Amino acid sequence: MEYLVQIKQEAAQAAKELIGQSALKPKDIVLVGCSSSEIAGERIGTFSSAELAQAVFEGIYEVLSEHGLYLAAQCCEHLNRAVIIEQDAAEYERIPIVNAVPRPGAGGAFAAAAYAGFKRPVAVEHIRAGAGIDIGDTLIGMHLKEVAVPVRITQTQIGKARVVCARTRAKYIGGARAIYDDKIN
Repeated sequence: MEYLVQIKQEAAQAAKELIGQSALKPKDIVLVGCSSSEIAGERIGTFSSAELAQAVFEGIYEVLSEHGLYLAAQCCEHLNRAVIIEQDAAEYERIPIVNAVPRPGAGGAFAAAAYAGFKRPVAVEHIRAGAGIDIGDTLIGMHLKEVAVPVRITQTQIGKARVVCARTRAKYIGGARAIYDDKIN
């Protein structure tokens, strides 16, 4: 039980640090890919844990909710890395909904925890999130907006899983004479 509290705290800390270094606005989407196997110190996809996934979900969801941000949970490759989000987020972003319910072994424990924890969960094939947390090398890049920028946080692990964060920014266009507005993220 103490270990699950620690995992929840580490996940919450990672979310807080990401938010602190990103210019996110209310209703922005933060993507999370999470391998509960990697958190447990096992190889991704080999040791799914609903308890670890639930602790991570609770830690991150609470922090994002406090800031008015939407959580998006990336599924594993068995659901083609579909994403579980709140129906309100899908409607707000006008993202088409698909029919899939994740579970450990087919979608992943974290996506299943999100599906169970959201008020009105839905699956979508693609999103363009403004920031993301990759827990355990789940490869979240396909669902981030262009241009992704690494965010260095001090919470570099959750359990035994490596944590990598990113935010996105507007594309810089033009050449050597171009001027950019620092207020646009």
